[in-house]
Amino acid sequence: MKHSFILLIAALSIVLSACSQEESTSNTQAAIDTNKTYNWKMVTTWPPGFPVLQEGAERFSDNIKAMSNGRLTIKVYAGGELIPALQTFDAVSQGTVEMGHGSAYYWAGKVPEAQFFSTVPFGMTARGMNAWLYDGGGLELWREVYKPFHVIPFPLGNTGVQMGGWFNKEINSLDDLKGLKMRIPGLGGKVFAKAGGNPVLLAGSEVYTALERNTIDATEWIGPFHDQRLGLYRAAEHYYYPGWHEPGTVLELTVNQRAWDSLPADLQAIVSNAATAENLRMFSEMEHKNLSALQELKDRPNVQIHRFPDDVLATLKKLTDETLMETAANDAKFEKVYNAYQAFRKKNDAWSDISENAYLAIEK
Repeated sequence: MKHSFILLIAALSIVLSACSQEESTSNTQAAIDTNKTYNWKMVTTWPPGFPVLQEGAERFSDNIKAMSNGRLTIKVYAGGELIPALQTFDAVSQGTVEMGHGSAYYWAGKVPEAQFFSTVPFGMTARGMNAWLYDGGGLELWREVYKPFHVIPFPLGNTGVQMGGWFNKEINSLDDLKGLKMRIPGLGGKVFAKAGGNPVLLAGSEVYTALERNTIDATEWIGPFHDQRLGLYRAAEHYYYPGWHEPGTVLELTVNQRAWDSLPADLQAIVSNAATAENLRMFSEMEHKNLSALQELKDRPNVQIHRFPDDVLATLKKLTDETLMETAANDAKFEKVYNAYQAFRKKNDAWSDISENAYLAIEK
């Protein structure tokens, strides 16, 4: 009888365990309703049909629709189609739309410390930024910064090292920058002002006309591909490198917190992984198009490609350090992100010096 009782208890335990597993499976299936669909909107800061950036946002949307089997669809609107381009962050924050695509330095007036998650003059390149954001605590800090605005950020693209810009005269010394009217935004513009220049803020659609009509003397835009497409070589002949002001500009996906929380776990995973995939794809596409366009620009008889003089770059670097430290001294939130960025960058630079930089210094 004792043996039979033990067998009965064992059997009952097996039945109860099976019931528990069935109940758990049932609850999981109930939590993820595969018949429920989500129809979202995404607004961007880019013009309609803008190569690589707007196209990348649309490709991201298409991939999510395919991977979710149509359970999550995202209608993408270019800048100005649904809301003004530079109101993207506010629209996502307020829940007017579920998603946005742009770059964090566009919201510098609202969130100054956000610029570190986009780009800073003489800062890290795309390789360093990806290492910091994905595996060095940068993304967690970025989300902490955006949390009060009910926005969740993801890296979604990178322009790579940009060009230094188009000038209507040669830059042989720092004196040549003094009084120069140049379209250059963000921290780069502040540094340019410290160097004696006059930074001007212009929308991309106004850049060519302003340069052609001498309303401005110089402009930075993105890189050879987009610069050539905009026709800047027809308005100025001196093309400078490197892009000290934007060494690896991160583009961002922003998601409204409430909308994100409404998604089941599997769709959240799809969005997260689709963003990571598009981050790599967009950067790779940018690099390929730039190397092809650079050769085309070199072949144009009126284009002169120059490197900024070493002393000019050294002074701009010094002024950048001053600008960052001054801003950090007067803004605790900015200082926190600045310290985290600088700590990671120091380690990244030490590794780069004996890895990629050392390799690139080998005579080919």
